Amino acid sequence: MESGPGSFATYIWDFVDGVPVQNCFRAMREVPAQTPMSQALSKDLKKRGFTFCGPVIIYAFAQAIGMVNDHMTDCDRHGACAKLGKV
Repeated sequence: MESGPGSFATYIWDFVDGVPVQNCFRAMREVPAQTPMSQALSKDLKKRGFTFCGPVIIYAFAQAIGMVNDHMTDCDRHGACAKLGKV
């Protein structure tokens, strides 16, 4: 990663075109454990030599850093987090 262009942040945010994914789930059972984005990022990281970066871990990471807003729609934080992602 160090020899490539840009930062690690730019690299991972490119997988969501630089804009957080705003999901509108109503129940926890609707939240996926992984998505096509997390699968693609996981695959690319592994190709670059990263380990312990499966698609489930990557999806949890994306939630943790705000790439994905999976707060339930009735959660007080859903709208607030959605506003943070507006460009």
